[in-house]
Amino acid sequence: MTPERKIPERRSRKARRTRDTLAQAAFELVLDRGLRNVTVEEIAEAADVDRRTFSRYFPSKEAAALDSLRGDGDRINAALRARPAPEPPLLAYRRAVLDWLADPEAEAWHRRPRIFELLVVAEEEPTLYAVFHHIRVDAQEDSIAIVADRLGVDSRQDIRPAVTVAAGAGALLAAQAAWVRGGRPDALPERVVEAFDALAETAKEAWAAGAAGAEAREEAAETEATP
Repeated sequence: MTPERKIPERRSRKARRTRDTLAQAAFELVLDRGLRNVTVEEIAEAADVDRRTFSRYFPSKEAAALDSLRGDGDRINAALRARPAPEPPLLAYRRAVLDWLADPEAEAWHRRPRIFELLVVAEEEPTLYAVFHHIRVDAQEDSIAIVADRLGVDSRQDIRPAVTVAAGAGALLAAQAAWVRGGRPDALPERVVEAFDALAETAKEAWAAGAAGAEAREEAAETEATP
């Protein structure tokens, strides 16, 4: 490797370390003292940088505190890409989430120290929850592209990828909310299975009701048409 190539790589590693240090400082301060009792200046000081450096990496203390969650969407999407092509898209999404939860190297939320606490705080703090929402939306956009590739369609023209991801991500969000409110840090996998099972059952019931309604309308139309 030439010296010219080493310099940008060193800078990149240094930038990554600085970002991670800021994120960890924000994470710990927010959990230890509460979001409203922490300033950006205090986060920067804890990371041994100045306020301007903080602003180069994060737009807010909320973004810094939640930065460690961004990689989880990437891990779920990597698992989604790896699912067998014949799997129906929603089933593939469900199994991708379960793969993420089961992979010890992925360090899903229930395995990472204090992530449960962070999501409890996010449920209580609107500005923190808003950033969490944006993180989820970013991950969902990538999921939509993956599902569109699996179906061989253009997601701008075909609504199925977006509907699939909205349903799957909605189940995951419901599971996360139930997990946080349930008070059991180890229960996330159970809540995820429950949420996706509930989604499947609700879809089944809706399909059955729709089919029954269509049949009733057909019978009524035939009756009206009979002289």
